[in-house]
Amino acid sequence: MQAADTPHNEAQRLAALQALNILDTPLEASFDRITQLAREIFDVPIALVSLVDKDRQWFKSRQGIDACETERRVSFCAHAIAQDAFLVVEDAYNDLRFNDNDLVSDAPFIRFYAGYPLRPNGGLPVGTLCLIDRKPRSFSAREQNILKGLAQQVEELLNQRTLSEALTSTARRFEALFTKSATGKVRIDRSGNMIAVNPFAVQLLGYTEDELIGKNVAILTPPDIASHHDGFIARYLSGGEPKIIGRGREVYAQHKDGHVIPVHLAVNTIPNDQGEVVEFLGILTDLSDIHAANQRTNKEQSLLKVLHQGITDYQALMSGERLWTFLMEALRELTDSDYALIGEVLPTDTTNALKIHAITDLSWNAESRQLMESLRSGDMMLTNPNSLLGRVFAFGEVVMTNDVYTHIQRGGFPLGHPTLSNYLGVPIFNGEELIGMYAIANSKQPLNQGLLDWLQPFTDTCALLINLYGQMAEREQVMHDLAAARDQAEKANKSKSEFLSSMSHELRTPLNAIIGFSQLLGKGRRDPLSSKQQRQINQIEKSGQHLLNLINEVLDLARIEAGQMALSIEPILIENVIDDACSTLEATMEAADITLIRSPLSVPCQVVADYTRAKQVLLNLLSNAIKYNCEAGTITIAVEQCDDSIRINITDTGFGISPKRHHELFEPFNRLDAEYGAIEGTGIGLAITRQLIERMNGQVGVESELGNGATFWFTLPIADPSTLNPARHTSGITSFPINNLRAYKLLYIEDNPTNQRLMEDIIEDIEELQLVMAPSAEIGLELMRQSPPDIVLMDIHLPGMNGFQALDVIQKDEQLRGIHIIALSANAMERDIKHGLAAGFDAYLTKPLDIDRLATTLTKFISLAPGKEP
Repeated sequence: MQAADTPHNEAQRLAALQALNILDTPLEASFDRITQLAREIFDVPIALVSLVDKDRQWFKSRQGIDACETERRVSFCAHAIAQDAFLVVEDAYNDLRFNDNDLVSDAPFIRFYAGYPLRPNGGLPVGTLCLIDRKPRSFSAREQNILKGLAQQVEELLNQRTLSEALTSTARRFEALFTKSATGKVRIDRSGNMIAVNPFAVQLLGYTEDELIGKNVAILTPPDIASHHDGFIARYLSGGEPKIIGRGREVYAQHKDGHVIPVHLAVNTIPNDQGEVVEFLGILTDLSDIHAANQRTNKEQSLLKVLHQGITDYQALMSGERLWTFLMEALRELTDSDYALIGEVLPTDTTNALKIHAITDLSWNAESRQLMESLRSGDMMLTNPNSLLGRVFAFGEVVMTNDVYTHIQRGGFPLGHPTLSNYLGVPIFNGEELIGMYAIANSKQPLNQGLLDWLQPFTDTCALLINLYGQMAEREQVMHDLAAARDQAEKANKSKSEFLSSMSHELRTPLNAIIGFSQLLGKGRRDPLSSKQQRQINQIEKSGQHLLNLINEVLDLARIEAGQMALSIEPILIENVIDDACSTLEATMEAADITLIRSPLSVPCQVVADYTRAKQVLLNLLSNAIKYNCEAGTITIAVEQCDDSIRINITDTGFGISPKRHHELFEPFNRLDAEYGAIEGTGIGLAITRQLIERMNGQVGVESELGNGATFWFTLPIADPSTLNPARHTSGITSFPINNLRAYKLLYIEDNPTNQRLMEDIIEDIEELQLVMAPSAEIGLELMRQSPPDIVLMDIHLPGMNGFQALDVIQKDEQLRGIHIIALSANAMERDIKHGLAAGFDAYLTKPLDIDRLATTLTKFISLAPGKEP
């Protein structure tokens, strides 16, 4: 017996079935009439409406069978669901899927089956209308159409049943919303008379339901607007601009006993099927509690305004040294006081002291004015603990009195001191630490616990601001230290860049000889190498190139981190980049027996990126996919659009990476222990990849599990198609034929003997070129004046005059100005190349020397030289 396959969308299909709310419901005559009709039309003993659940098939209607369900594994209908199509089994004995099915060998002894999938609302199949016979038979196309029509009637019954349930549920919800709502609701006819009210409205307004039904809604409004109420409805029905209907606003409702109730009134229209307004629904929200709260809030509004301004404008107030004066004046206004002060508590060896930040002027003569100035400036601090102020700043007590002159701690007041009628001193705590205080005098408000509680938010804000005030000085010191650290870091970064530039030159110079001579030996035509020697020389070149790649990667990372890598961001076709990268690594993939699979692109994918760096990213990820793949593995490249970006996925069939170590992948020099294996690398390729992608406004990531391969992906922003230039970045090299009727003179200015010997061996195989050597720029210039060459190849680092100085001399000499000058240097960083071309070199080649590129460059410029007989 073969059980039916599970559909790929089984979860959604089961959800659609459950949404019908029909499983295990009683039999219904409407469904039974269709199955009975099906039995009679097709003359079969059994007809069913079968719904296929997770582990069973359940019969909503069954004719000719007593069972209400069977297991899904033996279900014929499950096969119809799996293929989502008409299923006809003319003889179950001859069908390998069913010949040993329990329902064939035992009751109901199925020999013939025909089932049409049921798709309510045109959705997923949830079951079938099926016919069953105990003897084999054929089933014509006409019969299939008839069964299809009956199945569509079953679908319509299912749709109608769902709609009916929804309408019933909606009606119940509407009833609950109207009768059990915590807001008052009143239905009003077009004449303004009430036709229904809910219990909340009755309770809110003090009426009974009978007292309101049939009455004009105007009785619920205060007398001053009751006469205008009918006009609101009439004006709306005549097309006037509504003021309440469809908008809502705060009004007063009239209670039965005569008092008014603040409410929010919203009046909505209720149309009929033709869109005509047949009645209105008024919704009354009791605002009594809100109004009471508003009265309390209004009292605190001015306080909150002060607190908000103090916090939001803190920086401006502090920078202008106006914060404390602002708080002091606000405190005076909030408490209607004549005098106020606010200060910071500072611990001393004996007791706390008070540093006053702001104080109302209490001076009455020259001596007292000087005292006020000393207090305001912070030059003088208060330390006496046995005074009205001292009990607050020294011991953290709240001091409150409405009779200053009889208070035990009042102290003495000098002659002429302003009269003080009352006084309140409040400590400011940060947790349990006493950090400040404020005080008021001559308040017009009564001094009591209520005022103290009301001022608590102000007190808390003062605590916050005093802390911030202390942190400002610390912050300024930190900023100063950070600036010094930044300057030191910039200096170190500059030194690092200079060191990398120098190391680049020093490393590339010997590599120039290693790679150059190995290429020369491998391509030698006069003295060809044996196969063994060829393998050996290939290994030398491969190792040299590997070392060069490592150097380039380290320098790339350093340039990115130093912000010295310039990108040319422009619209490009990503498929061109993929073609270019795959072509570059084609031979590597073949050598590793790797199969490349590229999903076709339905339309051109246009992104905004740097073409060269995007290719570098692809080469990095593809190279890793090759190195860390399994034997005879595959690499899949897929491109997909995600909102406003393009995502490129590179999937390999390697050993995968544990999710616990994904975060390490993009760290520089972290190879996840691969450094102990046979695969070579620096561990910074992915770090460079991430830096480049982020600088091109994209993202990069990985999806992998140990043992299941890995998918590395990156995104790039989608470009505006109108800005794309399809001709950009075409591949291929243009060749320039050499005139074989003459010999061309090449002057090579180089002081390194090894590099001189390498160039001699390179040019030896080119019969059209005559090589002349010069060990310094001075000798090279003399040779150029005596016998001008066709082209000059010049090193930058030379003894005495360097390459740039020599170029300057050539550009100023009319006799030499037309000669093409090519720079050849181990200074291979991007800024070096740009600097060289900007200085006037016609081309800039780097060491280690690429012989093919040298030949192409020489050919290009020699072709421009005037012809002459050899």
